[in-house]
Parts: sequence; C-alpha cells; structure tokens
Amino acid sequence: MLAFLDRAKRILWAFVELAFVTILALLLLHLLLGNGAGGFVQSVADNVTGFANGLQTPSLIGLAIVLALIYLIRQRMG
Repeated sequence: MLAFLDRAKRILWAFVELAFVTILALLLLHLLLGNGAGGFVQSVADNVTGFANGLQTPSLIGLAIVLALIYLIRQRMG
C-alpha cells in the first residue's frame, strides 16, 4: 500500500511540474509573440495576470514565509 502511495505521489508531482512548465512556456510564448500568439495563449496570460493582481501584499509575504519555513524544515530533515 505504501509503495502505491509513493508511486501515486511521484506521478502527481510529475504532473504538477509538467503543468507548471507548460504555463511558463505559454507565458514566454505570449511575451515573445504578443497578441498574435493565439486565443488560448492570451487566455492563459490573462488568467495568470488576473491571479497575480488578485494577490495582496500581506498574502504574498505570508506565502513567502510559509515557503521559507518548508524549505528550512526540509533542509534539516534531509
């Protein structure tokens, strides 16, 4: 059972990494081609921009603190 959970976790993490790289590639494509990149690329760029504009400064600071704590804990455990 634990082997299955470990395998599922690795597969899901690979999917998350692939999705993140895809979004970054689409944003780069949007930066290079502008509005001529296509409707899908434009909609992804609009969604990322809307999400980034919706975050307020205290939320970003809190997120940075949480990520820093996770990083420090993983460094000490590993």
